[in-house]
Amino acid sequence: MRSFNTFLVAAWLAVTALASCGGETNRGETKPTFLTTDITGAAFGRDFRLADHTGKTRSLADFKGKVVVLFFGYTHCSDVCPATMGELSAAMKKLGKDAERVQVLFVTIDPERDTPELLAQYVPAFDPTFLGLSGDAQATKEIAQEFKVIYQQQAGVAPDQHNLDHSTGTYIFDTAGKLRLYVSTGKGGDVFAHDIAELLKTR
Repeated sequence: MRSFNTFLVAAWLAVTALASCGGETNRGETKPTFLTTDITGAAFGRDFRLADHTGKTRSLADFKGKVVVLFFGYTHCSDVCPATMGELSAAMKKLGKDAERVQVLFVTIDPERDTPELLAQYVPAFDPTFLGLSGDAQATKEIAQEFKVIYQQQAGVAPDQHNLDHSTGTYIFDTAGKLRLYVSTGKGGDVFAHDIAELLKTR
């Protein structure tokens, strides 16, 4: 599977990259020091409303008080998707008990094939607490636009064997439901764990 990141996100991140440095606030409090890109104040990625793999409709409000990690992919992906989910699984193990204050969400961009039943098998296989989210074609298009995610179907040898090109970053919200971080592909479980732990320290 080929993957690509939307130039809109890349350009926006280039502008905001300097905000990722640590330092002191005006009140003398220590700012969190992130290893990924700080996008605090982003005018996108405000919320979502999709069904999880148990059939329950979910939005950010359901996870108030938790750090929320949002990744877009699909179950038939052979490389980036399982690799990222594996990194997130490793991060949860590294966080130990703090992982109870984290919710990882896998949003499918392939709702045609990724049924709730399939998501229920695939997503919790990485960690029992992980949830798969899905919507119909229109809902998928809308959330992708909200998070500036690009995806495009590539024809396969049969109609149900297509691949999807898609942007591959991960979004992380703080415990107040504010979008804070963008994590590019291949950062690894230790980086995820570090930055999630930093967010868990903030109020």
